[in-house]
Amino acid sequence: MSRVVIVTGCSEGGIGYSLCLEFASRGCKVYATARRPESMDSLTHKNIERLKLDVTDDANVADVVKTVVEREGRIDILFNNAGVECTGPLAEMPLDRIAQSFDANVFSVIRMVRAVFPHMAARKSGTIVNMGSIAGEIATPWGGVYSATKACLKSISETLYMECAPFNISVVHLTPGGVKSNIATNYLNKFSCLPQPDSFYGGYLDSMVQHIGLSRSPHAMPSEEFARRVVTAVLQKNPPRYMTLASASTIFQILQWLPRGFVLWLFWKLLVGKPAHD
Repeated sequence: MSRVVIVTGCSEGGIGYSLCLEFASRGCKVYATARRPESMDSLTHKNIERLKLDVTDDANVADVVKTVVEREGRIDILFNNAGVECTGPLAEMPLDRIAQSFDANVFSVIRMVRAVFPHMAARKSGTIVNMGSIAGEIATPWGGVYSATKACLKSISETLYMECAPFNISVVHLTPGGVKSNIATNYLNKFSCLPQPDSFYGGYLDSMVQHIGLSRSPHAMPSEEFARRVVTAVLQKNPPRYMTLASASTIFQILQWLPRGFVLWLFWKLLVGKPAHD
């Protein structure tokens, strides 16, 4: 029997898009979702259905889950991929932007889990996958809000891992490094919160822009390869609790064994250095 999969955040050019194609190629019935349905128009594989979903909207989340259950009778895999970047100096970050980031990256996962869990628990079967980040393991300059959301998500995944076990529901927490996607371009166009002319951090603008563009690094893993490796692991009979891969993921694992103060000093030195006006 083919698995029924819901993937959030499936706009073309992103990781979710590649995940949908990979799940579909393995014979799964995939429900690709995104806030803008037109961004998924090229997902035309016969095993893929497209649905509009705003993961920050309670009613929309409930309606999508209800639709999938009515059509398929079950949900086997929930892949919480949707999320937003948030780059800028933490001390000057607007509170509404922080709230939006937590809503999209943290509360949305809880919304999806709350909607899907009863169906999986009743069948005593299912897998929940949460997309974290190496930034949730060690904070980086200008990424304080994003790092905080992904650190929260790691704790949520670990709690769900324990609490879902009695119902035979697997929980997988992914901690990717750099993966090639359009998220950096989209962020620069829409979600940027870079310093204003009167900012104390004006001299660090170039460093912040560089931080946003890390996913476009030549060392970043192609999203197709990322999807292939992740889907292979998720479809196992016993999926891994934790999985880290892609560029810089190994380095972050090693750095966690070093004194944290030294690591934070090193990150500032290597990723920022001195401001342009010094």
